[in-house]
Amino acid sequence: MPSISEFFGIVIYIYYSDHAPAHFHAEYAEHEALFRIDTLEIYSGELPNRARALVVEWASLHRLELFDNWECARQGVPLKGIEPLV
Repeated sequence: MPSISEFFGIVIYIYYSDHAPAHFHAEYAEHEALFRIDTLEIYSGELPNRARALVVEWASLHRLELFDNWECARQGVPLKGIEPLV
């Protein structure tokens, strides 16, 4: 599982063989949600409200890096880590 960032107990992943639309996975405890990169909306799964707000805040700061990593994953090249939310 290629983790690209971790903050406040939340782990962010992008998978190499994943399907469109461009998205990332956010895991927090026993919860997991898939967020579209373009809209930052959850389209599968769920997170507690506070974790969801933190993920959206982080992703809004790093949207271009997320799109770059999505393209890297599609091409099968190594992903780049993204600074955590502090």
